[in-house]
Amino acid sequence: MKKPTLLVGAGALALLVVAVGLSLRPGTGPVAAQQPLNPHALNPQPSGPAVARLGNQQIDVPELHSVLASLPAETREQLRGNRGALETWLRSRLAQKAVLEQADAQGWRQRPEVEQQTRAATEQIVFRDYMLSVSQVPADYPSAAELQQAYDNGKAQWMTPPLYRVSQIFLAVNDPLNTDAVRRQAQELSRKAQVAPGEFAALATQYSQDPGTAQQGGDSGLQPLQQLLPPVREAVARLKVGAVSDVVQSAAGFHVLKLTAQQPARTATLDELRGRLTEALRAQRQEQIAKAYLEGMLNTATLSIDGAELNKALE
Repeated sequence: MKKPTLLVGAGALALLVVAVGLSLRPGTGPVAAQQPLNPHALNPQPSGPAVARLGNQQIDVPELHSVLASLPAETREQLRGNRGALETWLRSRLAQKAVLEQADAQGWRQRPEVEQQTRAATEQIVFRDYMLSVSQVPADYPSAAELQQAYDNGKAQWMTPPLYRVSQIFLAVNDPLNTDAVRRQAQELSRKAQVAPGEFAALATQYSQDPGTAQQGGDSGLQPLQQLLPPVREAVARLKVGAVSDVVQSAAGFHVLKLTAQQPARTATLDELRGRLTEALRAQRQEQIAKAYLEGMLNTATLSIDGAELNKALE
């Protein structure tokens, strides 16, 4: 059944990408760092209760905690609350372990091409980690003045789009044969809510089949129109604050919508951007330090390039 939501699926999809991507990303990330380097590491002694098993493979609590701890706090909390995405990662990680077990049983790690790729990956990891160590940004960077200057210089970029706070009553269509019956139920709920908009939250709590919003009276929070499903977006754009829509049909089912608040487009304040702007400036400064370090290495000895040999190599 399609997950009922007002959003285009960006939030749930992002969590799913994070969950699957962490388990499949080669050579980087917390999960890749946990990949076994020898056959014995595929079946380590459990260091805690297993949360998932597949044959000889298991994921224990410390491994799960390690993955969660590596994520940004906001993403970590979202993933904790998204059981579907979390279970997708568990299945993917167990399948990966099972494949590695088969590969090791066939001596795959000793194949010349695999050993060559392993050496190349190791070099990249060492290079990356060492460069991080020699390009540390001072803890007090950026200063308040530097942060203010960056904010002022990019002020035209800090516009936030209009935001809409929408509540919904969602009815899913699980069987195409029941479409008309579900539509009639949605129309009746829309009629009741239009007559008494103040009762919308109670109706949503009682009837809405969207578990993500029903317990909040249908409230989905502030969001730009672009994050809404196209048919929902069109209906919300026509609503006045406090008004309830007629029934809106999407691929997942039927929506009854109420616009509870609206914020016009505005320029985000420095306080709102402080964290992201600080992170961006520190990343930029670290890149500058790393570049200067590499250029310094080139100046420590005479550099020569044999054009003739280079041409031969490229033939």
